[in-house]
Amino acid sequence: MGYYLNNNVCYEAYKYITQMEYFVDKSEILEELFPVLNTENRFVCITRPRRFGKTAAANLISSFFSRGCDSRELFFRLKIKDNPHFEEHINRHNVIFIDFSKMPFLCEDYNTYISAVVKKLMKDLAEQYPQCGVTETEAPWDALEMIRSKTGERFIFVMDEWDFIFHDNTFDEKDQFKFLRFLQNLLKSQAYVEMAYMTGILPIAKYSSGSPLNMFNEYTMADTGIARFSTCFGFTDKEVLDLYQKYSAVTEKAGFSFQELKIWYDGYQTADGESVYNPRSVIRALSENHLGTYWSSTGPYDEIFFYINHNLHEVKEDIVRMVAGEWIEVSIKNFTAETMELHSREDIFSAMLVYGMLTHKDGKIAIPNKELMLKYEEVLQRREMGYIAKLAKRSQEMLHATLQRDTRTMEEILSLAHDTEIPILNYSSESDLSALVNLVYLSARDSYRIEREDRAGKGYADFIFYPIPPVETALILELKVDAEPETALEQIQEKKYALRLKEMTGERKVKGRVLAAALTYDRKTKTHRCAVKELDMSSLQYR
Repeated sequence: MGYYLNNNVCYEAYKYITQMEYFVDKSEILEELFPVLNTENRFVCITRPRRFGKTAAANLISSFFSRGCDSRELFFRLKIKDNPHFEEHINRHNVIFIDFSKMPFLCEDYNTYISAVVKKLMKDLAEQYPQCGVTETEAPWDALEMIRSKTGERFIFVMDEWDFIFHDNTFDEKDQFKFLRFLQNLLKSQAYVEMAYMTGILPIAKYSSGSPLNMFNEYTMADTGIARFSTCFGFTDKEVLDLYQKYSAVTEKAGFSFQELKIWYDGYQTADGESVYNPRSVIRALSENHLGTYWSSTGPYDEIFFYINHNLHEVKEDIVRMVAGEWIEVSIKNFTAETMELHSREDIFSAMLVYGMLTHKDGKIAIPNKELMLKYEEVLQRREMGYIAKLAKRSQEMLHATLQRDTRTMEEILSLAHDTEIPILNYSSESDLSALVNLVYLSARDSYRIEREDRAGKGYADFIFYPIPPVETALILELKVDAEPETALEQIQEKKYALRLKEMTGERKVKGRVLAAALTYDRKTKTHRCAVKELDMSSLQYR
């Protein structure tokens, strides 16, 4: 068995994945690859954020095609067995699998790094093709071409973590350029390449005519119109529902509903608009019977603040609005491995989109789900956020004042927000007040599920705070500009927003009191006024 050529390491790794309790069959990716073998389109690069199943897919591809293992029994249990080209391709190809994140022992520079890769590959070729006279001192592309010309054999390249060198501090820009040239020499215009499949986080600069790797067809997280491969990474709604039903069947007491699972980990989508979930987080939540920040706690996820802090004054307002649940218009740029400098708002958000920190639709971006929302809420409270952090830190006081119907303190905190001259608070619309509410009630997310513009009764409530046990008191907030607080309270009663809470059943039924809170702003007097009253739920019904 070689280091890279036709080894069975990928097979063993993928076999382990298929034996997991919450396994999802993604073998349909092979159906997209069969047609590109030995064609002009044989260069495929798929990039996704961390923990979206990239390595699992690479192991799947390698273990299916490779002659170095017998994976027939494994794949005969998967969906791909019904494909008419199954027998034609299973274990019929030479596969060179390289995980570029595997650093050599005591590696301190690029030459040591790439030399180790070349040495292992050349050793494989010399041992498995002794009749071709390959020596370990040759360039790998010369050796591979010699093997092709003498034996007619070609190779499938599967390369995982292709962009590792762009993330590791061991390497500089010159090293990165050398690496791109290495891949170019190894793959581009080479007749021995049956297919090259690369995966990583960072897209390549394929749109530049001068890019060394512009022969690749690339499929990124930012693609908006290309459906191909989009369901092969992450979990779809149906896949997660199937997993949840299995979880419910084997778990004595389910810790959360399917809808709660969706709120925590959904938020991405395919080119066709189908929901996509973060797979690692879904599996961990089901396995642990607990909803938590599994994905965003892995890797250097302080990157979120790094990108925000890189040009804070340009993105601060947008971040606050996105935490408020808004979608922000932005022109997405091509953030690639070769253009990692961030100079503008568009650069920053494009990078955050590539890393999975944001989702996008119809030219707008947003925070995908609750898991990541919690990370952004942490960011808002960092001292570098200045006055925004100060407001966020008073949010516990604001919640307490509301529950105690202490309108004077509520008005004081809202006035403080206005007096700090936060740019987002032009108060030109209730949207500005909504952004403010998310700041001054930030800590409420620890004890409430907060829904904005939630359908309730005969309309849509601006905010409903659904209590998370052991908290019992629910809140309905109505926001108004240039109106009296009493008007807002009357709207809550007339449109029967509280019916939404009364209709809840089971463990999620609100058992305590329900408070209606009005938050208003008068643009002439530049003052905030608040009112809070308890609703009589016993007499509430449709008419």
